[in-house]
Amino acid sequence: MTQLHQKAATLQDVADKTGLSRSTVSKALRDSHEISGKTKKLVADCARELNYHPNLAARSLRYGRSRSIGVVVSEIDNPFFAQVINGIESVADEKGYSIIITQTHESYEYELRSLRDLYSKSIDGLLISVTTETQDAEHLLELKARGLPIVLFDRVSDKIEAHKVIADNLKGAYAATCHLIQAGYRKIAHITSSANASITAERLQGYKLALQEHHIELNEQHIKYCPHGGKNDEEIKEALAELLNSGNKPDAVFTASDRITTTTLALLRKNRIRIPEELGLLGFTNTHLADILNPPLSSVFQPGFEMGAKATQLLIGQIENKRTEEFETVVFPTSLFIRNSTEPGR
Repeated sequence: MTQLHQKAATLQDVADKTGLSRSTVSKALRDSHEISGKTKKLVADCARELNYHPNLAARSLRYGRSRSIGVVVSEIDNPFFAQVINGIESVADEKGYSIIITQTHESYEYELRSLRDLYSKSIDGLLISVTTETQDAEHLLELKARGLPIVLFDRVSDKIEAHKVIADNLKGAYAATCHLIQAGYRKIAHITSSANASITAERLQGYKLALQEHHIELNEQHIKYCPHGGKNDEEIKEALAELLNSGNKPDAVFTASDRITTTTLALLRKNRIRIPEELGLLGFTNTHLADILNPPLSSVFQPGFEMGAKATQLLIGQIENKRTEEFETVVFPTSLFIRNSTEPGR
């Protein structure tokens, strides 16, 4: 008989084998603070041996929880969000929660639809990175008023009090721009997302601060916005064309998101613009392919896995504690990786 067809072990089976009460076994499996680490290990080992899995449906009815978490991201094929989801899943699985992932494709209407669908599934909590089109938080405030725990990550809103998990976008952009300046570039353009997005303002601030501290005059014509976060390649193509065809052509471009960065690299290569000889390129991207792109791409990396894990820990803490608490904003540092696309002394 295969493992899938074996008779399911019960909580009582685990209790009988360990010599503990059902109550103690149940608390140990829920990682209760009332149970010692030694007992938790005994129970976990026995449950594994017996192939015991909790009946989540029954538990949901008993405790009034679905043991599920809604996750809203722009696109799961974005390397950063894929890493965030891995972090979310690692903590959720450990704590006995399943996750339901929805994509907004940078559409505010899709975001509203996702939230309606997730709420109808009786999720216990919500993890969300708002779209580049989102300008208010009324839909989130409504869910919060209904008692739904919410944690925002990456792209957040200052219009709602909640736990927030973000990268240090200002310092990341500042370090990137400083590197370009130190590499000899002086006409540094910036292609970024929608002006509505929190990350846009933070990264733009870091870019401007670096120019200011190095006494380089800011050229507003060198700042280009992609209203849909680069989801539409045409808006990146248009922004880049305006920069390259201007009377004050930049000698480097600093890009502010995964999609904008990799699409810009592809467009420059298609137009046979030599990188870094004719134009330096550095951008925010979490792609693991940065080292093998042509040329290898200098990048600002965000700790996506760690951000996802932390956001989930905060959310489950809210779900299970059910008490009013002070909300915190957790800021993770970024990392700057220097590769050939900004090679000094080009």
